[in-house]
Amino acid sequence: MPFATNGKQKIFYEDTGGELPVVVFSHGILMDHAMFVPQVEAFRDRYRCISWDERGHGRTATDALAPFTYYDASDDLVQVLHNAGVGRAVLAGMSQGGYLSLRCALRHSPVVRALILIDSQALPEDSRRVQRYQQMVGDWTAHGLSDQTATNIANTILGPGWTDAEIWKKKWKAMLPVNVAGAFETLCSRDDVSAALRQIAVPALVFHGEADKAIEFQNAEAMRAMLPNAGAMVSVPGAGHAPNLTHPDIVNAAILGFLENLPG
Repeated sequence: MPFATNGKQKIFYEDTGGELPVVVFSHGILMDHAMFVPQVEAFRDRYRCISWDERGHGRTATDALAPFTYYDASDDLVQVLHNAGVGRAVLAGMSQGGYLSLRCALRHSPVVRALILIDSQALPEDSRRVQRYQQMVGDWTAHGLSDQTATNIANTILGPGWTDAEIWKKKWKAMLPVNVAGAFETLCSRDDVSAALRQIAVPALVFHGEADKAIEFQNAEAMRAMLPNAGAMVSVPGAGHAPNLTHPDIVNAAILGFLENLPG
């Protein structure tokens, strides 16, 4: 199992290997690399697929998580690429994976061939959501994750009644409080990168689940409109916050068409 290292931070990743063009998948908050299994399995014969666990999540989680930003997470991504011997890649990010991918494109532009942004945005977190997240995290870290809160999170990320929600609820209940608190602190304190988006000239593909309750459509559309080389928004009917996981057929078809038409 490969790990990259950025300072004291060890970063777990999976790599299908080979000399094919590279796509790196970055997950959303409370998720891990496994949320991109539908993409890795669909694309691995045509593209080298790298998926990784971000700070506070999955096998990258620690019992002593230091404060970090999404710029730090973008540095982690570059270290994963360096460790894998990759100089340039398409960055595919869902929600917070999109936040760090945008910052990687701003901070490390030579490594970014294109962007795929799934239910993400350029804005900081809405203050009303910050208050709700802070209350939820306080209860979670003090008393453990309740069944009701786990269901609420699953309904937001995965959509009500999604078949494999219990797998993710089990993972959330196993998260250490330091990782829950640290991940949400980073989410809630992120900066606004809207004004810088015009600097990102690479091709971009933007998705949004039509039933997403975590990020408003207008915020995702505003991000798409400010990216100089983004095509039309791909709306995913019936999907919540993680359409790549819950509606992979629609998402995979659009991604494949995008990848196949990228300039060399």
